Amino acid sequence: MDKIKLGFALLLLTAGIAGFYYLRDSAMVIRVISVLGGFVLAGVVVWFTTQGKQFYAFSKEASEETRKVVWPNRKETMQTTGIVFAFVLVMALFLWMVDAGLLMAVKYLMGQEG
Repeated sequence: MDKIKLGFALLLLTAGIAGFYYLRDSAMVIRVISVLGGFVLAGVVVWFTTQGKQFYAFSKEASEETRKVVWPNRKETMQTTGIVFAFVLVMALFLWMVDAGLLMAVKYLMGQEG
C-alpha cells in the first residue's frame, strides 16, 4: 500500500510541476501556487506512509541533537576564521611559486628562456 501512496505522491508532484508549464499564459503567482500545491499534496500523501513517518522521526531526532551541540563563541569563531584565511594565503603563495617554477622549467626545457 505504501508503494501506491508513494507513486500517487510522485504523480501529484509531477502534476504540480506540469501545471507550472501548462499555465504559462497565467499569472506567475498562479503558476507558483500550482507547484507549491503539488509539493504540499505530495507531502501530505507521503506523511501517511511508513517512510514518511520514519523521516519525521529522523528529523525530530536530528533537531534534538542539534540543540545539544556546543556552538563556538564569537572569539573562537574569529580565531578559527583567521587561521583558515592564513592557511589559504600560505597555500596560495606556495602553489603560485610551484606553478611559476614549473613554468620556468618547461620554458627552459623547450629552449624559450626569457
